[in-house]
Amino acid sequence: MKKNILVFVLLLVSVFTFAETPKTETVKIKTSAICEMCKERIEKKLAFTKGVSESNLNVESKDKVVTVTFNPKKTSVDKIKKAISEVGYDAEEVAADAKGYDKLPSCCKKGGSAH
Repeated sequence: MKKNILVFVLLLVSVFTFAETPKTETVKIKTSAICEMCKERIEKKLAFTKGVSESNLNVESKDKVVTVTFNPKKTSVDKIKKAISEVGYDAEEVAADAKGYDKLPSCCKKGGSAH
């Protein structure tokens, strides 16, 4: 009986060990965002990007950096940059997707003015 209880306890410990919350990573990506509307667009896209748990674009900073927390088992930095590009913004070396860029209001395009 004691042996069965010991085996059960060891099984429980191993289950809880493997059921840990997934590890996350954080990355900072420079964007071509300009204003709060840009911030909303990028953060909304990232909210629906698989593996991304949090994003925050600081439009007050000179570099317009978005900080993204993600699960590296579900997505990658390259996929996150691609998602930002699809919305119409540059994401460091990844240029804005032409279709996404064309959909942006003129004020959110390069050379536009912040609101």
